Amino acid sequence: MTKSKEELWKRFRRYYLEFPTIGLAIDISRMNFSDHYLASMEIRIQKAFLAMAELEQGGIANPDEKRMVGHYWLRNPSLAPTLIIRREIEETYRAIKAFAAKVHDGTVRGAKGQFRNLLIIGIGGSALGPQFVSDALGQPGKDKLAIHFFDNTDPDGMDKVLSEIAPALGQTLCLVISKSGGTKETRNGMLEAQTAYYLAGLSFSEHAVAITGSGSELDNYSISNNWLKRFPMWDWVGGRTSELSAVGLLPAALQGFDIDELISGAHACDEITRQPHIAMNPAALIALMWFYIGNGKGDKNMVVLPYKDRLNQFSKYLQQLVMESLGKEFDLDGNRVNQGLLVFGNKGSTDQHSYVQQLIDGINNFFVTFIEVLNDRRLQSTMVEENVTSGDYLVSFLHGTRNALYGNDRESITLTITRLSPFTIGALIALFERAVGFYAMLIHVNAYNQPGVEAGKKAAVRVIDLQLRIFSFLFANRGKAMTVSQIVDGTNAVGEDEAVFKTCEHLVANPDRGLKKMPGRNPFEATYQIG
Repeated sequence: MTKSKEELWKRFRRYYLEFPTIGLAIDISRMNFSDHYLASMEIRIQKAFLAMAELEQGGIANPDEKRMVGHYWLRNPSLAPTLIIRREIEETYRAIKAFAAKVHDGTVRGAKGQFRNLLIIGIGGSALGPQFVSDALGQPGKDKLAIHFFDNTDPDGMDKVLSEIAPALGQTLCLVISKSGGTKETRNGMLEAQTAYYLAGLSFSEHAVAITGSGSELDNYSISNNWLKRFPMWDWVGGRTSELSAVGLLPAALQGFDIDELISGAHACDEITRQPHIAMNPAALIALMWFYIGNGKGDKNMVVLPYKDRLNQFSKYLQQLVMESLGKEFDLDGNRVNQGLLVFGNKGSTDQHSYVQQLIDGINNFFVTFIEVLNDRRLQSTMVEENVTSGDYLVSFLHGTRNALYGNDRESITLTITRLSPFTIGALIALFERAVGFYAMLIHVNAYNQPGVEAGKKAAVRVIDLQLRIFSFLFANRGKAMTVSQIVDGTNAVGEDEAVFKTCEHLVANPDRGLKKMPGRNPFEATYQIG
């Protein structure tokens, strides 16, 4: 229920909180929780504080995989539960800075000269974090290395990237990122890149660096092929919380960003979000707002609206961090709960001309997280009207949208950042990592496993196995036209008719695969043959 301006001002003063040491303010006054709500959640959030403390001390916080969860140690190695882990973090950090310096001064160089481009080959957390940070902090034309990504197993997407870097392929450094080394999308991207280097008469090994787990397939491959360098990924760091490990710090350092400041921002935010007092802990407040708005069940979706072009990738980054962490079928006791928090977003004020119409007038199944950046730009602003800049309009659209939403009973959180910098980006990463951790504890789920992702990977492997059987069967019967039903019978793919049909259609659409199609009276009476 909306309130008068006087009531809103009173509520704003109560629920607007500043955290100057990290350049952040949080406003939860436009969330319609009662004044008794935070006190009513005190016991639950105190349990979450205790559980978080146990996690940081090295407890098994991921019981499914029997793993510690240690991304907080990355920005404060003294917290690590063993001296070995602490030294590994510190040594890796030094190695990242040393390697980046050698790339920048030309000591480490490509076959055609000093490295100019950086190609990241990874997926999920191995790409989303570096993409977010690069977008937020990059200065095209001024960065030490221009960054590109293979973040999918789409051949056309990879061809597009390769066409951009082809003129300087011999000056392109490739980072292949996969903890297990067995991630198929990353493996495929590596092989595609390797082929491109081979066709250009270049050695991929002279341009390749691995970020992977010790003893993984990728680790062994990089050693046997004499790659330039290897950096570690530890089993106590999940992909979606790996941005402040080598996964994110090495790309950032190579681009020329101040990774000391990234780490310092996260460290400073961690200090604040360890406070066991709700009003002094912005991550706890965010988690409690999620719990309130969704009734502890994710009943409403989160729309992330950063009013800053440089934060355009932030909603995608948060989609993985939040949804992969919280979207779980079972809780920690094995009860089926089907938990989650759906995240989507665009950017302001672009959203003003796309889907804000529905947010204001349509179904009320969401809340908004606005992100405001007070500093407009590095240079002096142009006046687009008398004493009015483009940045003034951007802020006015944010507050106008916020007010219009609230006037129609749509709730929101607003995070305000003084300026974008490596420090504040590090703080933002740490803030949401901690908020996700707290919320998972409030709803009693494992935030650090991903059984649904693993199920999808296993299903994909079965489809590839079916494709190989289809090829083998049709090749053994080359020259014979077969219907889907005949292929199903011949490959013993009982119940897989649809999968056989879709596989054949895909292969036919790619002439280099050698499968031909003869139309039938309908799509399902068509025949397929090799030769």
